[in-house]
Amino acid sequence: MNINISNLSPYFALIVGNSRLHWGYFKTDKLQITWDTPHLSKPITTNKLPKHLLLPQLPDDLPVYFASVVFSQTQLWETYPKIKIITQVHIPLQKLYPTLGIDRALAVLGAGKTYGFPCLVIDVGTALTFTGVDGDQALVGGAILPGLRLQFKSLANNTAALSEEVLPMSLPILWGTTTSEAIQSGIVHAILAGIKTFIKDWLEKFSDSQVIITGGDSQQVITYLKDNNYDFLDKLKQDSNLVFWGTREVFSLCIINNGTKIKA
Repeated sequence: MNINISNLSPYFALIVGNSRLHWGYFKTDKLQITWDTPHLSKPITTNKLPKHLLLPQLPDDLPVYFASVVFSQTQLWETYPKIKIITQVHIPLQKLYPTLGIDRALAVLGAGKTYGFPCLVIDVGTALTFTGVDGDQALVGGAILPGLRLQFKSLANNTAALSEEVLPMSLPILWGTTTSEAIQSGIVHAILAGIKTFIKDWLEKFSDSQVIITGGDSQQVITYLKDNNYDFLDKLKQDSNLVFWGTREVFSLCIINNGTKIKA
């Protein structure tokens, strides 16, 4: 059965991250707008979405295609009648291990469908994650470590004499001459060294691969990498909407092409 995309009903894509809700509004299968909100604080008890989570011009009764890495948030959202919970069974990638975060799976799916496989996704958010998929659309593997802001916060919260530093706008000097400079240097340069290691190794394995950086601090990391003038910069792309491209692909497979249905 052929479905006219122009006749498709609009919907929300909702990705529950560790610290925020990430929203996307789709109409005729095109992403119209994105925004972030705080987590939901109580269950939804009506067939309407809470107004404070939506932009003023948007309807409050649309289907929500939902992916979450926060179980407590999933429980609160399950009461919404038009919730469609995305799980690994809906992700058309091979060799996914059971505990792989659905946000990582959606991001690398979105990256591959947008920029081609193989691809490496570096998500710079609360956590810094690396997720690689080969040309056969099979997961190669990845890594997880604390993100930039979490490292700054952790150092401030767990030491007596160090205050929380802000993320520097430009690449910090390597050899800091104040405590603030030393903290910024240590965190930023150590993370960049790790990113460089993963990218170099990945490109040795998959020289034709694209490397896509996403997440809340992705633009800042791109700036740092450019300041370092690494030789792989031509392979890098920045795209904040990878999880939404992945959600759109799942929607297409499940709704348009009659794949595995997404149940409420």
